[in-house]
Amino acid sequence: MFKRILVPTDGSDISKRVMQDCMKFAKEIGAEVVGLAVAPPFSAYVYQAQVLVDAESRFNDECAEYANRCLADLNAAAKEFGVKCESFYMVGDFPYESIIQTAKDKHCDLIAMASHGRKGIKGLLLGSETHKVLTHSQIPVLVFR
Repeated sequence: MFKRILVPTDGSDISKRVMQDCMKFAKEIGAEVVGLAVAPPFSAYVYQAQVLVDAESRFNDECAEYANRCLADLNAAAKEFGVKCESFYMVGDFPYESIIQTAKDKHCDLIAMASHGRKGIKGLLLGSETHKVLTHSQIPVLVFR
């Protein structure tokens, strides 16, 4: 069965709910969990370099703070269920690539993630990291709704 499960989180309500389901599942099968939060890199166009430096620093600090809160929730859920968990925060242009690469690097044999269930034009325009992981990953993906 599965030994290491990657659980990416974005801090959304559905992601928090899925954390609980993933921890129950991991406990039942005796698996470890690897948590991941991915933030976008800073990018901006300004005419004054100092404004850019200050904005970048503030942006990076806020992203790290948010990711750490998301991962703290995941670690708390793991502790509640008695599941071994390590967690990581990274910056990446394409979260789905970061998710897949982390799963490979950390020797995960399953990726468990939430689906926001966006359909129609909203789903097409906003895209779905879950869908991208499903279509690009060689590692099995378990999708919770």
